Amino acid sequence: MARCEVCFHHCEIQEGKLGFCGARTCKDGRVVSDNYGRITSLALDPIEKKPLNRFHPGSLILSVGSYGCNLRCPFCQNHEISWSGQAMNYRKKADYISPEELAATALYYRPSGNIGLAFTYNEPLISYEYIRDTGRLIHDQGMVNVLVTNGTADLHILREIGPYIDAMNIDLKGFASDYYSRLLGGSLEMVLDFIREAVKICHVELTTLIIPGENDSDEEIRQMTRWISRLEDASGNRIGYRIPLHISRFFPRFHMTDRDATAVKKVYHLAAVAREHLKTVYTGNC
Repeated sequence: MARCEVCFHHCEIQEGKLGFCGARTCKDGRVVSDNYGRITSLALDPIEKKPLNRFHPGSLILSVGSYGCNLRCPFCQNHEISWSGQAMNYRKKADYISPEELAATALYYRPSGNIGLAFTYNEPLISYEYIRDTGRLIHDQGMVNVLVTNGTADLHILREIGPYIDAMNIDLKGFASDYYSRLLGGSLEMVLDFIREAVKICHVELTTLIIPGENDSDEEIRQMTRWISRLEDASGNRIGYRIPLHISRFFPRFHMTDRDATAVKKVYHLAAVAREHLKTVYTGNC
């Protein structure tokens, strides 16, 4: 048995078993990535789909995903590869692609407009070793690395991959600890710590999905954006007001079909509230 130190779950994993995320295991008495290089999704996407609107706009990026996640969002749009029963089926049939092969694939698509590699679709940080090893090769080719993440990871993980990451979109799913723990099985405090340090090392954009009756009050958005606006770079300069925030519309899916889609006018209203503290706010899924 060994203890995983990737996130707040700190799973005690028995030999040959999987942790809460379904992607880390114990082998020979130590925790390793079970999904290292095991790919379920690969696509050449517009950078804006990540979403990153202020990082190489108009470009394409090769996007890669595996299986597993350390949250349990009932509205997950990628539940087939994240944490549903289907995700375990993907574990059995995922194709192995080495860091060298993936870097070569990214380079192959460079003439088509590809600028690098995006680790996305499932939660990439639960296989941070693959990000580190592949990201180093991508940088050696003069290309960029993007991370699309829920930000639920210890800061030593961020320090390990940080030198190879050029941009992140981080989900800030709400601004109430109860919401994170009750509905998502997560830790708001860990995500805030992660964001606080991430903005010191690379370009960051944030995304908040608005769930009716959960995180859709004016006051919560005000508190959240006030906190964002006070974030500082590595030199102590306040840069938070310039960090782009994506306010996105919820649609019923997966285990959350008990409510209607977020009203479009509500999304636009909350975006206006967010602009009280932030310079750049986008609306999504509208």
